[in-house]
Amino acid sequence: MHFFQNHILSVVLFTPLAGAILALFIPREQDQAHRVLGNIFGFAGLIVSLPLVWWFQPDVGGFQFMENLDWIPSIGARYALGIDGISFLLVMLTTVLGALSILSSWNAIQIRKKEYYILFLLLQTGMLGVFMSLDFFLFYVFWEVMLVPMYFLIGVWGSDRRLYAAIKFFLYTLAGSVIMLLAILAIYFKNHETTGVYTFDIPTLLAAAPHFSQTMQQWLFWGLFFAFAIKVPMFPFHTWLPDAHTEAPTAGSVILAGVLLKMGTYGFVRFSVPMLPAASKQYAWIIILLSIVAIIYGALVCMMQKDMKKLIAYSSVSHLGFCTLGIFVFTPHGLSGSILQQINHGISTGALFLIVGILYERRHTRMIADFGGLSTPMPNFAAIYLIISLSSLGMPLLNGFIGEFTILRGVFEVSRVWAAWGVVGIILGAAYLLWLYQRVMFGAVTHPANEHLPDLNARELVTLVPLVLLAFWIGVYPKPFFRYLDVPVKKIVVGVNPTYYDKSERATIHVEAPLPAAAPVGEAGQPAAATPAAPPAAERK
Repeated sequence: MHFFQNHILSVVLFTPLAGAILALFIPREQDQAHRVLGNIFGFAGLIVSLPLVWWFQPDVGGFQFMENLDWIPSIGARYALGIDGISFLLVMLTTVLGALSILSSWNAIQIRKKEYYILFLLLQTGMLGVFMSLDFFLFYVFWEVMLVPMYFLIGVWGSDRRLYAAIKFFLYTLAGSVIMLLAILAIYFKNHETTGVYTFDIPTLLAAAPHFSQTMQQWLFWGLFFAFAIKVPMFPFHTWLPDAHTEAPTAGSVILAGVLLKMGTYGFVRFSVPMLPAASKQYAWIIILLSIVAIIYGALVCMMQKDMKKLIAYSSVSHLGFCTLGIFVFTPHGLSGSILQQINHGISTGALFLIVGILYERRHTRMIADFGGLSTPMPNFAAIYLIISLSSLGMPLLNGFIGEFTILRGVFEVSRVWAAWGVVGIILGAAYLLWLYQRVMFGAVTHPANEHLPDLNARELVTLVPLVLLAFWIGVYPKPFFRYLDVPVKKIVVGVNPTYYDKSERATIHVEAPLPAAAPVGEAGQPAAATPAAPPAAERK
């Protein structure tokens, strides 16, 4: 047990990969074996991550469960893993949605099952690696590894225009990744100029980068920005998303919306803001403006869609606009609300894509006009669909309300005008989601093919009920989730907005070595002349 606890991140990371390797030795003709194996390792990845819930200590600063081994000593790259409260929530979201997505593929995937489950398990490993990596080189490897399985999942098992969507997704993401690589190398060599050490160690670079010159921070900010903005995706880099969502298989859409998009917002939170505080503050108004445009534009475009999947895809552009807005107001409520809303979006939008996938399996159409009155033949489906729709639009006692309210609380501290535009986006979100539900579920059954559609079966209930329970849990009692975020969020805010807290409150925020704050700040916000030695632990208390 002691060994398992010390290496739990590696176990969680490589459990899906072990399933993919094992599947290589099973003949392609044994479709049922691949289906069973994929689901076993999908849920095994979730099960082995559950001890993190009990072992993670949310009140402890810095990274936990750290592993640090030599990997490529000649360039200073190491196999370094670790998580804080932010990455903990995203890792758990990944394992939950990964297991449910694989289960949703049971009947939907009828060709090349061996390749499908191998690629999906590889994708799971890539996503987990992004959230766990504490080495920039390792982070970039996982960031790129994730791209290949997703390309094939869309291009092979997608809909009619799958090749166009897959290539567009690949080119957009690769373009951002190459620019990010240049920024990583610039940080790497700049740190060597200062310290004489070549290292990709993220905690070390988090400490060094805030001391870079203003001009250097500006270039690095934009180098990282394009990779993360494309991945979110922020307006106007969003055009790949509707195509990828619409053409991807159901499980691909769930994991794309639920996890992959969070890699962009995670990049802003983990790297752009704490590493480059001066440039982040300088250009925050641009990010905020683009976020508000995304909120309103995404909602308006949703109201004109005829395809259910494309409507939900554009809703992601709007909802993630709230997430980037919350990050760049640099307040604790804005940042913690943004991270929680990323979790909420994964739950609610992931469930909406599962719901559309269930209808597509029965009718092989996603057009809104082909449905109507489905609440009569499918009452259980109608009830769950209503709960998820209310969750997505931000109804009180459900998860979306907590995230949006917390973000608006943080934004309101900075600008009432920005908060007002956010409220407009919430109103429009309620309009298109309720309008979609009304057209699909209410009224008389308009098509004879819909009169005898079967209601949810046991497998479909297993994929949806956990997400419904999570939506109610966060909506009714979000305290445990905010507790995971309190310490890392305060550290980030102190680094980029040191005047937010008064001196007495800043003194209680002890910043551990693994995640140091920005340059020390003296009176009137000017850099201190020298960094004083840290007082003994007893004095700090």
